Amino acid sequence: MRLLLVEDDDHVAAALSAVLGRHGFQVVHARNGEEALRAVLPDGQADKPPFGVVLLDLGLPDQDGYQVCGKLRKLTATPVIMVTARSDVRSRIHGLNLGADDYVVKPYDTGELLARIHAVSRRTHAAEETAAAGGADDALRLGSVTIELPTRRVSVDGSDVQLTRKEFDLLALLAQRPGVVFRREQIISEVWRTSWEGTGRTLEVHVASLRSKLRMPALIETVRGVGYRLVAPAPA
Repeated sequence: MRLLLVEDDDHVAAALSAVLGRHGFQVVHARNGEEALRAVLPDGQADKPPFGVVLLDLGLPDQDGYQVCGKLRKLTATPVIMVTARSDVRSRIHGLNLGADDYVVKPYDTGELLARIHAVSRRTHAAEETAAAGGADDALRLGSVTIELPTRRVSVDGSDVQLTRKEFDLLALLAQRPGVVFRREQIISEVWRTSWEGTGRTLEVHVASLRSKLRMPALIETVRGVGYRLVAPAPA
């Protein structure tokens, strides 16, 4: 898999590229936001296969990392993993709202980073296969919320809501059985395809992001100590 590493520190990039290379990744290094944006353009990739993942450090010298994330999402559907020293939930939600698919907080474990790279890659391929095989009438309707499974579109009162891949997968999973409590372990297994306990915090951030984007805080209820369930809106 080709991976675009956006990192301004050459020493960090060299060490990380060596690790990723040993795990089969072909790493392309961009030192700033401008180089990253050029790299994902068709002219920048020439006849090479598209990138499988973009690993984006938010501390860039020329542009705000969040702005680069937003620009990347407009240029490509390639999954973006943010690398940030900001551990607060609000910063993570902001990145997800801009189109990032996941995040890693510094200092991170290399095993964690590799697990997240493989997870977003698996989810991307699975989503593409599902969309290709789906039918046009496969939609879930919950009050004002419509979830179109084949096209992976979500709308509220007819207005489209832009979700990341995992946000959509999480919402679609809960919406298939409104009122039923899904255990945290079950959600992590089905959405992230892993049993790794470190994904729990990521789940919390994605739930918070969904509540914010849909502007329906009560749609997803936290069942303390167990997991989450989707509360179907009452008929108007």
